[in-house]
Parts: sequence; structure tokens; C-alpha cells
Amino acid sequence: MKLKQLRCELDKGNISAVELTKEYLDLIKKDTTNSFITVCEERALNDAVKAQEMIDKGAAKALTGIPVSVKDNICTRGIRTTCASRMLEDFVPQYDAEAVAKLKDQNAVILGKTNMDEFAMGSTSVSSYFGAVKNPLNEERVAGGSSGGSAAAVGAGLCPVSLASDTGGSVRQPAGFCGVVGIKPTYGRISRYGVVSYASSLEQIGVVAQTAEDAGYVLSNISGSYMHDMTCRLAAEDFTRNCGMSLKGFRIGIIDQLFECCSPEVSQSVLRALDVYKSMGAEIIKCSMPSLDYAVAAYYIISAAEASSNLARFDGVKYGKRADDYSDYDQLVSRSRAEGFGFEVKKRILLGNYVLSAEKYEEYYIKANKIRAQIKREYEEIFRSCSCIITPTTSTTAGLIDGNNSGDAQYYGGDMSTVSANMAELPAISIPCGKDSDCMPIGMSITGPALSEALIIGVADAYEREGAR
Repeated sequence: MKLKQLRCELDKGNISAVELTKEYLDLIKKDTTNSFITVCEERALNDAVKAQEMIDKGAAKALTGIPVSVKDNICTRGIRTTCASRMLEDFVPQYDAEAVAKLKDQNAVILGKTNMDEFAMGSTSVSSYFGAVKNPLNEERVAGGSSGGSAAAVGAGLCPVSLASDTGGSVRQPAGFCGVVGIKPTYGRISRYGVVSYASSLEQIGVVAQTAEDAGYVLSNISGSYMHDMTCRLAAEDFTRNCGMSLKGFRIGIIDQLFECCSPEVSQSVLRALDVYKSMGAEIIKCSMPSLDYAVAAYYIISAAEASSNLARFDGVKYGKRADDYSDYDQLVSRSRAEGFGFEVKKRILLGNYVLSAEKYEEYYIKANKIRAQIKREYEEIFRSCSCIITPTTSTTAGLIDGNNSGDAQYYGGDMSTVSANMAELPAISIPCGKDSDCMPIGMSITGPALSEALIIGVADAYEREGAR
């Protein structure tokens, strides 16, 4: 059921919050995708009882009694938050992330914390210390990353919605791989307070759901300004208000180079989806973004640089795992990090330290930020003539799990379709638009100008409604 249908069923008393929570917990116990790191069975049932009391009083809010999951790099008070890393294997926060606090204010029911790439660094969710996440549609394939657990949990029907984070496509890419919807809002729409930081200027909390309307429904209830977060100063809105909108005369931009770098099946599927938009009266306009050729390289330089700074706090003294055997401070830090971090995290920290070094700072980091600024300008130019841009979410469908934690390399190039939205701080949503010859989902991404979440959700919803006919 859609979230609004669940809301209606709960309010009418056709199902109780406790019954609904038990159904999902029973499904999670049978899960074979490794979507969850921590399941909060007792706490979830207690929260469901409280939610039912609010429903019985007629005081239910939008998400009261709705079961949700939360990516394991988003802090939850009293619930282990590991970032899928040995470094934080036993870390239990003493506070909630602001997005989680908003869920609790609405009496939503948190089922547990979902698996992910370690410290959100990856495109496969294979680098998790707790084991790889498996794609619910084919468990021999990856679920995508870094929010693979959230996408797999929603795709497998283990929860109706999940909170996740998106630094360079980490919500949209796994959503595309698992055949669900993933949205990354404009930077600043949702408070980042309580997210264990990877790359602070790029990452944003997003939502994984079954439909665009569901994603907008949750987004509407966790967004809004927050006094303890200087990056979050935007008021909450109803992001579902354009669902059911007409697309007659609507102008949609496409970027040829993002279709040319895709597999033929992915490209053809998205082009067929564009034909659906044409049938609804939309006009398709070809656009160009020359700087996209450098977007992936610039993204990895900037994100690695910020990661090396953010993860410096994990030294075995103030935060994180402490090595058992050391003789001095330097050895304590080096051994704690060697034992606590996985290969992918170490690789990105080393890259970040390299590009921030005195010898390489101007050559790499400064140039990467110039590319970022140019990408922003090129988006602004496109949006002068188009209302949104439609691209493939990924260049391929989900690949096989090879058991190699460094297997992300094959997906780096595929990030071209996703990283630019983060670098330009723009909202983007991925929705399913077909399947390949192996019956694996293909995702289509819709990117809009800053603060246009309601618009892109409406465009996505229009395709979902038309495509279902």
C-alpha cells in the first residue's frame, strides 16, 4: 500500500500500528538480503503501542504508526549506529539526528538500521563490515550503494519507506538497482545534524520509497529549518502538491552524453520513457553540459578531501575502536585506524590527504572546485529553457557480487549521471522505468532547479500513473 493508504487503514482501525509493525518484523526475520545491521524489535513494538494510543485519541499525525528504517550512518539515540564499520561497531549515540527526531515527533515506528557501504563510501554496499547487501530481485547481484540496505529493504517489502543519505548518488543509484524510488532533495532541505559526515558539502539525507508520492510525503514531514544546523534554513512544504499535474507544454531537457555512455538497454528504456512524456504533451529538448566529462573526477577529489578531514576524528582516543596493542600515541592511532577502517575507506582517506597536500592542493582540489562551479553555471543555463532534466540513473543495471570490497571501480564511471546534482546542490529523483534482458530494474533520474522538489515529484508521479496504464 501507498503511505496515504496505510494512514487511512490505521486511522479507520482496519489494522493497528502493532499489527502492522509485527508484520514487517516477521518479514525482516525471514530476510535473506542482509538489508539490516540492527533490528529494534522490542523498541519498535513499544513505539507501535504508543503510536496506537495517539491514533485511538484521534491525534495521529502524517507518519504516526508508519514503520520506517534508517540508514546506519544517521544517529539514533540508544540504538547502535555503526556506519557499517568495525571502527564504530559498538557506538550508541546519545542523541537523535534531526530527521530522526522529526520521525519520533510524529510517532513513526523505527524498525531498525539498514546496511550500507562503510562510512557511505561505495557504490555496491559490498564494503560493509557486516557483509554485502544482496539485491532483492536477484541475490547474486549488488543492491547498489552506499544506501544499498535502505533500497533493498524497501524493494524486498521489509519496510514501506527508509531514510538514507546521498553524497554522489547514494540514494538514487541503489534505488535504480532495486526497482524503487529514491529522492535527494536540495542541499539544506533536510538537516544534516546527526549524520556521520563523509563529505559535508555534498551529502544530504534522502528518502527511499515505493512511489514518488510516498517519497514526497515523507520528505514533507522531515524537512524544515533547524537552529543547530547552519546549512538548513528552508521551510517545510507539501512536496506532493503537484502529483497528478498536467505535462502539456512542459519542457524536458536531455543530455546526449549521458545516454551515449550507457548500455543500449538502459539508454533505450529511458528513451521509451521519454516517449511516454511526449504522449502527455511534454516537449523534449536536447542540451549540452561539457563539464560533465570532468564531473566524476572532480567529485572524487572533493569528496575524498572532505572525508580525510571528517574521519580524522576516528583515532582510537576520542572516537571509535581502539587497538589493543600499541607502545606510543602514534602507534595507537595508526593501528586503531588500520584495524578499524576497511580498504575502501583507507583508499579515499589517502586520496584526500594527497589532494590536500601543499604540493597538490592547487593542482587538484582547487581545479575540482572550479569544475564544480562550472557545473552549477551549466545547470543554470539549461534551466533557463527547461523545467527539468531527465537522464538514466546509472549507466548499467546491477552487477554481480564478486566478493571483492574494492569492486566499486567498475561503477565509478557510472556515477556521471548522479554526482553532478550533488555538486550543484540540486534535487533529483530516481524512479523505475523498465527492466533489462535479465529482468533487472532500470532507473530514470529527474533533476530540477534548486528548491523544485514538488516539481520533480510531480513529473515522476505523472510517469508512474501513465506507465501503469
